Amino acid sequence: MTPLVVVAVLIAAVTHAGWNAIAHGIRDQLLAFTLVGGGGALCGAVLAAFTPLPAAGAWPFLLGSAVLHVVYQALLMQSFRLGEFGQMYPIARGTAPLVVTVLAAVFVHEIPDAWALTGVVLASTGLVGVALWGMRGARRKGPEGTSGPSVQWPAITAALATGLAIAAYTTVDGLGVRASGTPLGYIAWLMVLEGIAIPAYALATRRRALLTQLRPIALRGLLGGVLSVFAYGLVLWAQTKAPLAPVAALRESSIIVGAAIGAVFFKERFGAPRIAAAGLMVVGIGLMLHAG
Repeated sequence: MTPLVVVAVLIAAVTHAGWNAIAHGIRDQLLAFTLVGGGGALCGAVLAAFTPLPAAGAWPFLLGSAVLHVVYQALLMQSFRLGEFGQMYPIARGTAPLVVTVLAAVFVHEIPDAWALTGVVLASTGLVGVALWGMRGARRKGPEGTSGPSVQWPAITAALATGLAIAAYTTVDGLGVRASGTPLGYIAWLMVLEGIAIPAYALATRRRALLTQLRPIALRGLLGGVLSVFAYGLVLWAQTKAPLAPVAALRESSIIVGAAIGAVFFKERFGAPRIAAAGLMVVGIGLMLHAG
């Protein structure tokens, strides 16, 4: 990866953690993702008016990716409902690079060298393992103030499934953007296609109450949508310039930012597990950059 690609992906990582934090900070997750999706679709529609249509060969990837993104958003909403941001985010994001490495090898024939593979494995498994370990010591509140062990299997399952969805759409988009002939056009239409699903569902279920519920949080949610377009647009551009697996792994440096956001803004504990996660991520990134 060239220095420009590295910088672009790191900016995307920070921006991605930012929009996820905005979404998590809105208590009603359906409203949060309605605004994020709507903001993304609006940005995509404006961009689509000024960019060429993607090539015909890219449209199957676009449609498949849009479906995968909706599944991802639904799983992410569930993760945020069930667990802490600083724990769900690392599990979901840390799972993805290792799976992308396998998918890229199988479908794109991009075989990482030993350094890159070591970096991807270290960053992914270390972060997921540390996030799970961090859950062990926590206690969850039960009825009438009682407490019990926080083996949060529903939350863990949702976060791991989110990571698999991320890996799936990352691989599909890596193939699609390369076939599109226009990365900006691909980004625009992807945002339009994926962005309308959750707002349409919210409108169908909330009906007249939806606008009233959206009004107090509209600016925050729409900002999240703009940030999501910017973040993923940088990643898609990077995928046209570098192999999929290192880009996916470097993007997950957002985990460090996510852990810090969880501690500062959501008052979540930033203890030894998350410090270890940050250190492992830095080492993994260093190995991937050494490979580049």
